[in-house]
Amino acid sequence: MSVPHLELRKVSLTYGHVRALNEVSMSVDKGSIVALIGSNGAGKSSTLRAITGLRAPQRGEVLLDGESTRGVAPHKLVERGVAMVPEGRHVFPYMSVKDNLLMGAYTRRDKGGIAADLDRVVTRFPRLKERYRQQGSSLSGGEQQMVAIGRALMSKPRLLLLDEPSLGIAPQFIRQIAGSILQINRDDGVTVLLVEQNSRMALTISSYAYVLETGSLALHGPSRQLLHDPEIKRLYLGA
Repeated sequence: MSVPHLELRKVSLTYGHVRALNEVSMSVDKGSIVALIGSNGAGKSSTLRAITGLRAPQRGEVLLDGESTRGVAPHKLVERGVAMVPEGRHVFPYMSVKDNLLMGAYTRRDKGGIAADLDRVVTRFPRLKERYRQQGSSLSGGEQQMVAIGRALMSKPRLLLLDEPSLGIAPQFIRQIAGSILQINRDDGVTVLLVEQNSRMALTISSYAYVLETGSLALHGPSRQLLHDPEIKRLYLGA
């Protein structure tokens, strides 16, 4: 029986007296795209904070390749192949596109590999090649999201965590980013956990999905099945 690439076992997380997660369990198999959907405030970003070590769970366990990550510093998880693209993109506004991308390789020492990956990123996102010397602040929202994803890829991740990549982005860029997520998964073999309020996009490109409601797991199953579930359509797909 194969060990999940990422697993959460009854993870509970609180902020003061507010419980953000209540015994959330989920698993992400190696090489898959798994979606985590839910309304604003459901606990999606808190789940990512628990996974990345930015917030230690009060109870439960996060496992990477079968090993607990409890007590492991966030930068050590990056070295073990975990990369996150945060909500809101957070590019460095006064740095060029090139330098923003290179910031993602800060844990690496292989100059030849870094140069090859930089070329691979701008080939995957041609718009970034056009904007290569421009400051991050001069880019559109969609272009900044491409920079944020490209920066994460520069760390050579095995697990890519994406927090609301479609938020505040024009529809044409959403399609491009959805396509790039599929390519990253298929061509680079990167496992993806996609956190999204754009449930239709998330369910369309993922193979399995979990639904959070006020910090608890409400539903999970194959994405195609959830995409046609009447309750999911009513609550999250505007049907």
